[in-house]
Amino acid sequence: MTLPFTTDEFFQVFAAYNQAIWPLQPLLTLLAAALLGLALLAPPKAGRVVSLGLGLLWAWLGVGYHLAFFREINPAAPLFAALSLLGAAAFVWQGVHRRALGFHPGMDARRLLGVFVVAFALIGYPLIGALVGHRYPSAPTFGVPCPTTIFTFGILLMARPPVPRVVLVAPVLWALIGSVAAFSLGVTQDLSLLAMLLLGGYMLLNRRAVRP
Repeated sequence: MTLPFTTDEFFQVFAAYNQAIWPLQPLLTLLAAALLGLALLAPPKAGRVVSLGLGLLWAWLGVGYHLAFFREINPAAPLFAALSLLGAAAFVWQGVHRRALGFHPGMDARRLLGVFVVAFALIGYPLIGALVGHRYPSAPTFGVPCPTTIFTFGILLMARPPVPRVVLVAPVLWALIGSVAAFSLGVTQDLSLLAMLLLGGYMLLNRRAVRP
């Protein structure tokens, strides 16, 4: 896959982003942890708040990362920003306005897998990055596309099925984009997006998992 930027330029964008937005990274991580806690501890009340939180995270991807930083090296960044903003709108419309994204108490296998995926996004992802030599600030932190996409899949696994099909579109497309780019850029932790892509494809094709 031919990319319009080098691997060094790619990681330099992370360095510029991380240095410019500090201390927003830990706040974004705290927001994610709070959404997880709400889905686990107060599921009947979590739907609208968690949906709003996901909408904010995807809006941040579009404006705070793609348009503000990634556009410097990638002419496709505005398209990625549009995809992210459409994803944000889908979460707000379906989860906040229509209340079509909800959670239920208990811990079945699907919810347990969702917790594992969320934990990977917040803990495993940066740990693998550190182990393969990606050091802050030149490392992807939570709030950039790939870990946020993984986190989103985890939350959707925890949601009460069926989930609205439209909220899966942006995460599945980014899982495809990110997993393909991971091979060219050597971002080992992004290879986990392949699993997310398979998971998203299964959910889209399973009529019991999604609804129009």
